[in-house]
Amino acid sequence: MNTAAPPSTSPLALQAPSLRRRLACWLYEGLLLFALLFIAALIHGMLGLLIPALQSAHVLQVVLFVVFGAYFVWFWTRGGQTLAMKTWRIQVVDPQGRPLTRVRALARYALCWLWFLPPLAVVAPFHLPAIESTVLVCGWVLVWAVLSRFHPQRQFWHDVLAGTSLISVQS
Repeated sequence: MNTAAPPSTSPLALQAPSLRRRLACWLYEGLLLFALLFIAALIHGMLGLLIPALQSAHVLQVVLFVVFGAYFVWFWTRGGQTLAMKTWRIQVVDPQGRPLTRVRALARYALCWLWFLPPLAVVAPFHLPAIESTVLVCGWVLVWAVLSRFHPQRQFWHDVLAGTSLISVQS
């Protein structure tokens, strides 16, 4: 009888991708999200012409939050890879190496906002110029990314909190 662990749960298979690869994937994901943002904002704008109550910037923010959430939860629960993650051969899995459940994917999506909310919460009351706000947000993103170096499996801290892991996928 073979007692070896299945390939998906062996320590080598669950190894985190390099920080450089994860950040490259993150930037590529941003490009894809920009396209998604454009389409959602276009539809929101057209609906705003028909229903003036929808023209609020706050409504657009809620719509984008929901659209981005649906994008990520859809892909994370169906194979554990978004389009950018497929390109960079990265997968998000649960502690057993399986694709995420909807609840875990929603938790990861909510916790992913830790990349942006802390600096935005600091920037908002001071009404800083765009360049200073950008520097603060980018600085926090870099700090958040580098903090993964302090985790034993090199996972991002929002993944640790959500009970998920980013792993390398073989071609």
